[in-house]
Amino acid sequence: MKKVILLLILFISSAGLKAQLSSEEALAMQYFQSGDFEKAALLYEKLFNRTKNSSYYDPYINSLLKLKQFTEAEKLSRSLLKSNPGNFTYSVDIGRIYQEKGEQEKASEWFNTLIRTMPANEFAIKDLAITFYRAEAYDFSVKAFLTGRKLLNKDNAFTYDLLSLYRFRKDKIMLIQEYINLLSTNPEALPQAQNVLGNILESKDDFDMLRSSILRRLQKEPQSIVMTEFLTWQFIQQKDFDMALRQTLALDRRLKEDGSRVFELSRLLVSNQAFDQAIESLNYLVSKGASGRYYLPAKIDLLNVKTRQLTSLKFSKEDLITIENDFNSLLNEFGRSSGTAFAIRQLANLQAYYLEKPAVAAQQLQKLLELPGLPPHIIGQTKSELGDIYILTGEVWEAALLYGQIEKAYANEPLGQEARFKSAKLAYYQGDFVWAKAQLDVLKGSTSQLIANDALNLSLLISDNLQSETDTAALKKYADADLMIFKNRSDKALLILDSINVLYPGNSLADDILMAKSKIFIKNNTLNQAIDQLMGIIENYPSELWGDDAVFILADIYETRLNQPVKALELYQKIITDFPGSLYVIEARKRFRKLRGDKLG
Repeated sequence: MKKVILLLILFISSAGLKAQLSSEEALAMQYFQSGDFEKAALLYEKLFNRTKNSSYYDPYINSLLKLKQFTEAEKLSRSLLKSNPGNFTYSVDIGRIYQEKGEQEKASEWFNTLIRTMPANEFAIKDLAITFYRAEAYDFSVKAFLTGRKLLNKDNAFTYDLLSLYRFRKDKIMLIQEYINLLSTNPEALPQAQNVLGNILESKDDFDMLRSSILRRLQKEPQSIVMTEFLTWQFIQQKDFDMALRQTLALDRRLKEDGSRVFELSRLLVSNQAFDQAIESLNYLVSKGASGRYYLPAKIDLLNVKTRQLTSLKFSKEDLITIENDFNSLLNEFGRSSGTAFAIRQLANLQAYYLEKPAVAAQQLQKLLELPGLPPHIIGQTKSELGDIYILTGEVWEAALLYGQIEKAYANEPLGQEARFKSAKLAYYQGDFVWAKAQLDVLKGSTSQLIANDALNLSLLISDNLQSETDTAALKKYADADLMIFKNRSDKALLILDSINVLYPGNSLADDILMAKSKIFIKNNTLNQAIDQLMGIIENYPSELWGDDAVFILADIYETRLNQPVKALELYQKIITDFPGSLYVIEARKRFRKLRGDKLG
């Protein structure tokens, strides 16, 4: 019975002590967080002396340092170091105390002694380096890792620790060098290097530094495949597509490959509108012969690129007919199948929108849909394009029927949502604004950001112009012009747009008309006229629907078409500062960062 009573007393005492400690700990933390370091130090000293719990040490010594009680702090750290000689926390804190006292030379000497005397043990080296890091002695953390490499005689020891440190400190030179060292022994790390450096390196000078470092390594390791790939990636980041292509072709020849890396680069070149280099890369793949893996895809892409290049410039009908004949020759050589479906669709697009042969184009797509074994996504895309062509031929009910089929077959998928948007736009072309807006309002919640944004813009356009009979009549005229733009009849569209203000003075479509005209001029490559329209929006209607669109489109023209990066930089900055809620902000910030460090002007 006495034992039970004694145990009960001990339990109650222990519980009481724990409760007291918990209460004092909470109070000490409150004092520390509120900046009352004197009271915090007294409580933490009491808690630490009573329990010797290391969790109280950090706030205790930090409180002493805040109070500039350096003698007391050093006495505490040295006392603990004496009883725990292998604990780097206490030894590094002694150096930290010297720093807080302003004795920088003494602190450096102390830290260097710790590094000089650390054992040749990977765990001990890492422990010291991490302790330096926690004490914000970053230079010494790096030095500990690098010295540790020499001690262990391992050139790649602590690579990822150093990469993290260099990235944290934005030490671009050392980050580049560390990745180059890593890639020499671990080529699989190339995607990681590209991802990290793509976010860290900002200016032309940064990428020049990267290129110089890679070239120095290639002088030592001229056969390094990964360094050549790294160099090619660097050229692509700088948009030096000639050099990127040269490196890629050389690597394909040296390794006697099937052209896969060249084909991949060709797609990247097309997306960057580097059409000349894309054509050269695709011609190289075709030159490998009909037995080559990429022979047919390259021939198809080659015609596609030539079409895009031609239609982005001034062109003659004879030029277009030459491309049309090339497409027909390809289809005669390889036949019509799912493998050439893309070529058939491109030919139909050329015939419908540029050669004024919409009926012939429709027949091309109808025959394609009759082929057996077509993948579902090709069927859906082809039906969608056929519906578009039916609008050109005036068969609007056929178009509506196809869009409805696609919407039903691909519900909740981007293709189905796009079809619903096309149905809404068809109703808009026909003047059925109320039904069109109802569909667009549903699409504003689309999982496709592009469709959601287009639906929102068209819905706002309609709702802003249904306030009066005059506004509605002006909107109908504007929709007619929009249909002419869709049909690629630019001259007719411009005439209609210019007539709206004459027929309906005081309408609310002024900024919409400017934006529509700017898109026509951009497509026709008359950029000075496009700039005039966009500046009209920026100067007169900055807070209207197209305000941020105008700024971004104009910036893109200056950056990618006119090679005037100073003006582009200013406009990207305007997007970031004046339109913080714009969908363009992320892309504008990305482009701004790339241009900011260039030697501009």
